[in-house]
Parts: sequence; structure tokens; C-alpha cells
Amino acid sequence: MSTYAVKHARPNGWWGMAIFVATEATLFGTMVGTYVYLRILNAHWPPPNVVKPPVLTPTLLTVALVLTSLPMQRAWHAARHGRRSAAWRWILAAATIQTAYLVWQAHDFMLLVHALHPSGSAYASVLVTMLAADHLHVLAGILLNVWLLARIATRLTPYRVAGIQSITFYWHAVNVISAVVLIVQVSAHF
Repeated sequence: MSTYAVKHARPNGWWGMAIFVATEATLFGTMVGTYVYLRILNAHWPPPNVVKPPVLTPTLLTVALVLTSLPMQRAWHAARHGRRSAAWRWILAAATIQTAYLVWQAHDFMLLVHALHPSGSAYASVLVTMLAADHLHVLAGILLNVWLLARIATRLTPYRVAGIQSITFYWHAVNVISAVVLIVQVSAHF
């Protein structure tokens, strides 16, 4: 018998999520690259007649969203140790904050769309597209959390633990992407 621990492969769901996150990182990398390219190409960025997006509220909301990585990580830790109800509560806490983030951001997004008019400039178009894509990814994560809450409400299985691991990984990626989108959004002020 070997004294080394047996290493197990990551679950298929984790690999599927890793591939999905890689494609999403590519999508956002393309949008950020487009923004940077247009900023370098134009003498005035954003255009002088365009309203700059707010800074404080999106920053505070994004910090709150990024902090939801902690309860998601705690949920996965609790699930790995067979503590179903603790995992459920951690996911619920994260989902509550994430939902509040999305509701507030959706309201502010609608105000921004009316102020910027995406068809009015390349700046408005790329910024609105990037924000909309980011918000849709947050919505997808919330729906995944709701699915997790329903699945682990009664029992915890190895399959469900792998699901928590995969969705936690997704949230870490979404939070990093949201932070990058925030940096791009507030860069108009620099």
C-alpha cells in the first residue's frame, strides 16, 4: 500500500464548466479588446457629447457581488463535508446578494441605455453590450443557484456536490469578469 494519497480526476461537470468559462472569458476579452482598441483609436473617448457612466454605485455593487465568492466557497466546503443544510444556507445567502445586485444593476442599466443610446456612438455600443452580457451571466449564475437550492433541499449526493463545485467555479469566474467590466466602465473617467 502506497503512502501517497490517491488522486481523483475532477468531475465531468467541472470540466464542462471550465470549458464554458473559457469561452466566456474569450467573449469578454474580445469586448474589452474592442473597447481598448476604440479608445486608443479615438482622440476623444468617450465622445464629448456622451454621458459618462456613474462610478460609486457600480463599484459598491460589484464589490458586493465579488464578495459572494466567499459564501459560494463556504457552500462547497460544507457540501464536501456532508453538511447539506449549511451548504444550502450559504448558497441562499449568496443568491440573495446576487439577486439584489442584479435588480439594482438592471435598473441602472436601463437608465444608462436611455442616457447613452447605444446606436449613437461606438463607445455607447460597446459599453452597453459589455454590461448587458455581464448582467446576463449574473442572471445565469442566479438561475444555477436556484437549481442548486432545489436539488440539495432534500439530500446531498456526490453528483450534487460536484454541481456545487462547478457552480462555485462559475461564480468565481463571473466575479472576476464583473470586476474587469467595472474597470472598463469607470475608465471613462480617467
